[in-house]
Amino acid sequence: MSERTTSASWATGIVKALELEGLDCRAMFKQLGLDFTALDDPDARFPQDAMTRLWQLAEELSGNEAIGLNMARVVRPASFHVAGYALMSSRTLAEGFERLVRYQRIIAESCDLSFVADPEGYSLILTVHGDHLPPTRHSAEASLACGLALCSWLSGRPVQPRRVLLQGPPPKHVEPYKAAFHAPLVFAAAHDALLFERADMEAPLPTANEAMAVLHDRFAGEYLARFSETRVTHRVRQVLCRILPQGEPKRETLAQALHLSQRTLQRRLQEEGTSFQALLDDTRRELAEQYLAQPGMTLLETAYLLGFADPSNFYRAFRRWFDTTPSEYRARLGATAAGLSDARTLAYTALAR
Repeated sequence: MSERTTSASWATGIVKALELEGLDCRAMFKQLGLDFTALDDPDARFPQDAMTRLWQLAEELSGNEAIGLNMARVVRPASFHVAGYALMSSRTLAEGFERLVRYQRIIAESCDLSFVADPEGYSLILTVHGDHLPPTRHSAEASLACGLALCSWLSGRPVQPRRVLLQGPPPKHVEPYKAAFHAPLVFAAAHDALLFERADMEAPLPTANEAMAVLHDRFAGEYLARFSETRVTHRVRQVLCRILPQGEPKRETLAQALHLSQRTLQRRLQEEGTSFQALLDDTRRELAEQYLAQPGMTLLETAYLLGFADPSNFYRAFRRWFDTTPSEYRARLGATAAGLSDARTLAYTALAR
């Protein structure tokens, strides 16, 4: 897989959260082979796997299985790099989260973020990806706790979600989660998400400043453009997403689309810690998750959209990625959605009594 990175701003927030446990983060960085002084450079980046190892070491040293929730206690817009200031100057939290989705890659490439309106309100949905190491639950839980705390910090009043969805299994001790989120909790969910009331997301923010929002948008856009242009990995992913429906992609086709020789493409990808085959596999895996979440798309259509000429190759790859079949994976998604729907119905029934 490609080497995704995390901003020094977010890594600094993690360090502050770990220091609340009394951990010596400078010593931990040294143990993991990381440059602690790089935290002072706002443009520095850390590998995603390094952050995974940091969370794992922190849990081992502290014994706190919910240590990621500490992020809620140290959150400030600066934790989100320039994207945090763009959010702060937005008219509403809804507008701010739309900006956060747009600039998410500045904060951490390991996360996919979406902000969706539904009949009940809004959902902030998070997916954390690993590289060579699977991500820990702390990454997603820290992000959600941080996002919720930022809502209250910006609005100047408590913001309580309608529900909090967590992919991790039910913890031994649920009290820290109740204290962090103050909302109904759903563990072993299909994805990590905060579900908000519409009124909370659409209320005017006291920090709103249209002129500053325009300025921050410009800064964030310029940073993101520079960041994306310098990484061949990002450009390869974009091309793969475009050409996969045409069939099995070839290195030659990809190199031509990027105006590079095949040798130069291979060298540039090696410098970024990945390869054509790893990126192809990674991109297909992520797209497969998205496609199977769409009930109207057949498994055969999914296989062809991912560039597999033979559906049996898709089934084999899917089992390798998720240790289950596409049909079983989709059934689990449907069961989770049905369970959430039943829970919502029961909640409304109880309120109506």
